[in-house]
Amino acid sequence: MDEFERQGARCVFVGIKGTTPAPAELELVRRGVGGVILFARNVAEPAQVAELTRNLKAAAPGPLLICVDQEGGRVQRLRPPHWTAWPSMRRLGEIDQQGGLDGMGGTAIAERLGEMIASELAVCGIDVDFAPVMDVDTNPDNPVIGDRSFSRDPRRVARLGVALAQGLERSGVASCAKHYPGHGDTSQDSHLTLPRLAHDEKRLWEVELVPFVAAARAGIASVMTAHVRFETFDRLPATLSPVALRLLRRDVGFRGCCISDDLEMRAISDIWGVPDAAELSITAGCDAVLVCHTLQHQHDAIDAIARGARAGPLPRERLAEAASRMETLQKFARPASAIDASSASVAVAAPAHRQFAARLLEAAARIEQPIDPTERRV
Repeated sequence: MDEFERQGARCVFVGIKGTTPAPAELELVRRGVGGVILFARNVAEPAQVAELTRNLKAAAPGPLLICVDQEGGRVQRLRPPHWTAWPSMRRLGEIDQQGGLDGMGGTAIAERLGEMIASELAVCGIDVDFAPVMDVDTNPDNPVIGDRSFSRDPRRVARLGVALAQGLERSGVASCAKHYPGHGDTSQDSHLTLPRLAHDEKRLWEVELVPFVAAARAGIASVMTAHVRFETFDRLPATLSPVALRLLRRDVGFRGCCISDDLEMRAISDIWGVPDAAELSITAGCDAVLVCHTLQHQHDAIDAIARGARAGPLPRERLAEAASRMETLQKFARPASAIDASSASVAVAAPAHRQFAARLLEAAARIEQPIDPTERRV
């Protein structure tokens, strides 16, 4: 294995099929992938998840990040009865709009929620939460974002999203602001097709980019790209767009790790194919790519990135930069020796967590007024 393959592997996050890793999946981890993302298919109960993450980390030649989408609401992979049922981010936005709860403002509530989510993830060996959603909920017909967003107000999304991210990271779990530069106004689902938006840069700076600027200023650990084509400045989706990713670094000012959404989503795979998209994504400015489902695609993505750096057109310095940012993010990775499966079951869904979540859900249910019509709606 040469340096290009080592760097390429570090820049790939993969998924596995079941609740225990297959020998071929452990072999993939031994190639030095940067992380493994867990889905509901990988989850039974806390001790099992902790044992799974311990085994994956033990097989890795270096630090391995275990990742999950634990947003709250309809997108949380770890669910009752073993884990706490967290409210959707829209519910938090509504509570914030009403002035908070029991003397706590919405910002403090979001930060506390981040701390609690992180504590349940950390005890199971999970290092990265692909949250918060920083998309602005401007389109009521959006099939994929909706109540995953805090609000239709960009400033509220920015403030609550940063607070949640800081709560996560204060408790030892990396956050990830998604989906840059904004998936909130689309009418298509990028799992199925390539969404397109005609917003100009003025609109982006006034709405979609506001939360990501806040995330950059707060120094949060990572950001995830959207498979959305912004037609006024590039023909490529943001995940593959040097223009969009140059905007992220130069103008938005983000310095953390930039991770693609899953390259097996049809917005990407149907047009570019997974291996070529992996190389194109790293070339454009992403530091890591998600390949969540297919073992062959995962190996091929590593090979494509390494081959592109070895022989072109992927600049070697670009791959080295991406691998370096990944190495920084991997400082969140717990070692296998730090994971105790026997204690995981008693440490998740603590009574205080359940009580806090129940209070939030009850408060949201009491809110009779719709979102304030004087709020910015775009």
